[in-house]
Amino acid sequence: MAEQVFRFLAVDNWMEFWWVVIGLAGQLMFTARFLVQWIASERAGRSVVPLSFWYLSVGGGIILFFYALYRRDPVFILGQSMGLFVYVRNLWLIHAERRRQAG
Repeated sequence: MAEQVFRFLAVDNWMEFWWVVIGLAGQLMFTARFLVQWIASERAGRSVVPLSFWYLSVGGGIILFFYALYRRDPVFILGQSMGLFVYVRNLWLIHAERRRQAG
């Protein structure tokens, strides 16, 4: 059974297997942000980007960044690192605006 799973995932050992599982979890989290955004927009009847979209972006981006580091994929590493900057910056701006409105 393990041999078939390893072959399907193109891995040679348990360490690689678990990294693929981590990478898939990150990708699922990253994909979930689009579902959250779509549902929020449908409910509002207009395009909406909820706060959870940015938190899912950061969470999925961090997981995928570490997966890319493990795989030593410079294209994937660069892509995720640039995305993480944008996601964190958006959260910073959102929270700064909320502090201004509260104060």
